[in-house]
Amino acid sequence: MQLTIERIRTLVLVCGALLIVALGVFLTIGRFKSPFNRRDIPKRLGIDIEQEANGVTYTQAHGGHTLFKIHASKVVQLKNDHALLHDVAIELYGADGSSVDRIVGDEFEYDQKAGTATASGPVEITLMRPTAAKGKGRQAGAGKPASGATTAPAQNAVDNDIHVKTSGVAFDQKSGMVTTAQRVDFSMRQGSGSSMGATYDSKQGFLVLDRDVELVAHPVAANDRGTGTVTIHAGHAEFYRDTNLCVLRTASAEYRGDHAEAGSAQILFRDDGSAVRLEATGGLTLATPTGGRIAAPIGSMDFDERNQPQHGHLEGGVTMDSVSDARTVHGTSPAMELEFAAQGELRHAHLERGVEMHSEQSRQTMANGQSVLVRLSRAWHSPVADVDFRSAGQGKVEPAALHGAGGVVITSLTQRGDASPLPSKLAADEVTGEFGPDSALTAMTGIGHAGMEETTATGTHETASGDRLQAQFAPPEHPAEADGKSAAVAGTGAAQVQSAVLDGHVVLVQQPAPKPGALQPAEMRATAIRASYEGAGEWLHLTGSPRIENGGLQLSADKIDVSQESGDAFAHGNVKGTWMNSPTNSASSRGSANSGNIALGGDGPAHVIAAEAQLQRATDEATFRGNARLWQQVNSVAAPVIVLNRRKQTLVARTTNAAYPVTAVLVSAGNKKEGSTADAEAKPANASVVRVRGADLWYSDIERRAVMQAGILGTVTAETGTAISVSNRVELQLTPAASHTTGQAQVERMTATGHVVVSSQGRRGTGEQLVYTGADSKYRLTGTAAEPPKMTDPQRGSVTGEALIFNSRDDSVSIEGGAQETRTETTAPKSD
Repeated sequence: MQLTIERIRTLVLVCGALLIVALGVFLTIGRFKSPFNRRDIPKRLGIDIEQEANGVTYTQAHGGHTLFKIHASKVVQLKNDHALLHDVAIELYGADGSSVDRIVGDEFEYDQKAGTATASGPVEITLMRPTAAKGKGRQAGAGKPASGATTAPAQNAVDNDIHVKTSGVAFDQKSGMVTTAQRVDFSMRQGSGSSMGATYDSKQGFLVLDRDVELVAHPVAANDRGTGTVTIHAGHAEFYRDTNLCVLRTASAEYRGDHAEAGSAQILFRDDGSAVRLEATGGLTLATPTGGRIAAPIGSMDFDERNQPQHGHLEGGVTMDSVSDARTVHGTSPAMELEFAAQGELRHAHLERGVEMHSEQSRQTMANGQSVLVRLSRAWHSPVADVDFRSAGQGKVEPAALHGAGGVVITSLTQRGDASPLPSKLAADEVTGEFGPDSALTAMTGIGHAGMEETTATGTHETASGDRLQAQFAPPEHPAEADGKSAAVAGTGAAQVQSAVLDGHVVLVQQPAPKPGALQPAEMRATAIRASYEGAGEWLHLTGSPRIENGGLQLSADKIDVSQESGDAFAHGNVKGTWMNSPTNSASSRGSANSGNIALGGDGPAHVIAAEAQLQRATDEATFRGNARLWQQVNSVAAPVIVLNRRKQTLVARTTNAAYPVTAVLVSAGNKKEGSTADAEAKPANASVVRVRGADLWYSDIERRAVMQAGILGTVTAETGTAISVSNRVELQLTPAASHTTGQAQVERMTATGHVVVSSQGRRGTGEQLVYTGADSKYRLTGTAAEPPKMTDPQRGSVTGEALIFNSRDDSVSIEGGAQETRTETTAPKSD
């Protein structure tokens, strides 16, 4: 497109210059009426005649200056008031006496009664253009042609002379019309031209080139614009001397393979011959050999005194087309304004009242070591668009920047091989694109309500929005391997996105595509002040109070990184999260991959803090690292690493450093006072708290069960309000979710196994298993046949049996052994 616009300047400039040549020719032909204007010319041929070599010369002067001179080798006066002049040379002089124009013909005939003069044979005219005549001229009488001499116009065109060759010229004195139906040829140093038939009204100053008008010019190089031949054709041409207006109909021009057509063109000239303005109607089309084309019903262009274009205007529905081996472009705009630099090079184009651009492009790229054909279609929509151009050398220009305003929308569709097309969209109040060499897009900026939207190869629908978007693109000669990856802004340019930044009120949304037979995956929504896109790894870096919502999880941190490929998120520094559990059996939770409760078995929100966090979309898992702590109401877990799996409804906490154990704090189920005969009359005792410390914790909300393993710590420590146990493993059974109305999960039973040691109120018990029930606050200690359970009291000694039962309410111990039950009261003093 830029090449076509640039050609407007050259084509119009040369066209205007050569039309002036043609006009000057026939204006001079009109001067025939000066020597033949008086009816008594034949009589006066005998007056003041100077005989020179059997020839005659007639000179007319005024004010001491020669006006014109007629020389003929022979003059014949006929009886029918006709006069014949043979081998005629006519010289016309300027006001200062310098020779301006010369007319040479074999024979001229003058009809005194009819007032007509004709030259049936060939006529040659040598003209000095007015601008040159002011500075130079031939001296009177210089350069007389020999009798019957004829010379080719093109061979004798020197300096600023204009040479014309025609025949069958007729002049009507009464009407002032000069006509010829024959071919007219003219030439000068810059080029040549011709037409079939011409008419000149000397009184009205009106010139007509009847048909088959052709102008051929050889422009002189200006700066680096280069040279070349310009050929202009027109079905008809008219010129108005008084107004310096030229009209071309069915006109076309060609320059270096470029082609321009206009149904009708009007060119207004200054008195010195330079063009002022060009107006084209009836359809204006400009095309380049490389496939560029611009068309509009109406067009105009203004020129300066040096014939350099200053401003152009196209309207009525401008269309722009470009076709190359790999890309086609089609654009429309109701109107286009063009601005040019001092040397006539295109510098700016303004399109308005609804701009649309569509492109189709294909290229080969590498994916997994194989060449893949990538097809990309793109569309630009904006009320207004501005294009800045720069010189590309050799008379060409290329786009430097593109700016759209008033609400810009860019959509694209990318298809890799036989895969399904992937749509994307970019929108902003204003969009500016920057171009490098060969019109390669290097940067793009969107300001005001900037937004991006696309669907990735995995089917994930992504949107991103902010106040300002700025993107940098990799050079097209070094395309990165895509492997099906895509970025939210990749649809805006043919090159790969190298980096991009969204600033101000950033919102990012990712919605994975549902998989057959699987539950609907959760939507991820991220907010931040700033989002940076890294094309090499396709990461989005969120900073400035970033926050992510993924299903029921709300996460904030100093910085959050989001993978465009997987949808995984990584949070760094001051991580804070809240996991909202779905109400049990609610309609909104059914059919979702995130339905069900998580964390520590309660119905309320679970909160977590950590140094870092990772959210994995594929597994629906969240991992928190670095002094992680999670709590739900009064229940809590602290560990170096905490992993929550929403899909499986599990929690895992672990440590690899004994100095930083896993700690769980859970409320124990309340018990009833003894002696109550009815549940309605029973009043629960104060609920105790169970604290468990170990190396690995696993919890399943579906099973309502938690297991703490000793791991690298060697033992698991469990504390209740009345006892401390040490063992290899502790299992906690929580009350059913429907059994409590407060929403708080409670420990219904705790079971410690493996080398159990329990301490309570100064007593110490050993065994293989300890079971604590929160409902009655009792501990049951058992062992093996070889090593039965044993309890030692500092004051009352030791007891053993098959099972030792300690009642924390009354500090009593029951012993079970053999077929009978033995009860021993070993009350210990309570501490104050």
